[in-house]
Amino acid sequence: MSNLITAILNLIESSKTELNSVVHSHIRANNRGEALEEYVKDLFANTVDIVDGMERNEKLNEVFSYLGNQNNPPDAMLKQGDAIEIKKIESSHSSIALNSSYPKSKLLCNDSMISHSCKSCEAWDEKDMLYVVGVVNNDNLTSLAFVYGDLYCASKECYERIKKSIKDGVNRIPGVDFTTTKELGRVNKVDPLGITYLRIRGMWGIENPFTVFNYIYHKDETKKFNFMCLLTDQKFYSFANHNDLLLYSETNKNVLISNVRIKDPNNPAQLINSKLITFSI
Repeated sequence: MSNLITAILNLIESSKTELNSVVHSHIRANNRGEALEEYVKDLFANTVDIVDGMERNEKLNEVFSYLGNQNNPPDAMLKQGDAIEIKKIESSHSSIALNSSYPKSKLLCNDSMISHSCKSCEAWDEKDMLYVVGVVNNDNLTSLAFVYGDLYCASKECYERIKKSIKDGVNRIPGVDFTTTKELGRVNKVDPLGITYLRIRGMWGIENPFTVFNYIYHKDETKKFNFMCLLTDQKFYSFANHNDLLLYSETNKNVLISNVRIKDPNNPAQLINSKLITFSI
């Protein structure tokens, strides 16, 4: 069963960081964001070097229970494993646009923002959320970050409270015809003919992991590619193959596994025992 450790080992062993406009002979990526998504799928499915379309599809089917779309999170879900959200940025200082979906420390099956096919793809109630953020320059992946949501994002209640306060405030505006909606609001009959409406949408964003965690990690600017991964100690040791990565780090000087303490997203006064995994070439 594929997991984070599998993907990291595949990344280290392949050392391929070029995102071609045609990722495989059978897949055409319309933009570099799509190319990054296919690249990340290959890391988890161990299909980096597979060019046969049917063979790759079979491998993806073995590993993933869900492969999503750009309108609904997540981008992928591992069978009996994590949910994955993949984001492309153009520099290590860029923010990440999440659009109408706020950051998630965990993915819940009852989330109104996810599709029915995502909810029904396997039996699940909650999944750990893995954010994958890639810095792409032309067709080259220069940096890649894997960060779990429980170290990166506050609890659901934090974002829902803000969303509800704004929505309630908008709905209390007098003399305006509102309609029930999943968005922050919808105003009907704006004009005298009653034919114009206004949609009020939330556009969420978050600072990227290279900015957020600069107190424990800095890229090696002399290298052409830098990788960092953050996860709690508990999560790291939950992977049955974590020893494979520990052994690999003992023989490969470019792979480091460090003990770090990360600020709790819900209470920065508390620190969470975590692992920082880095790799550069």
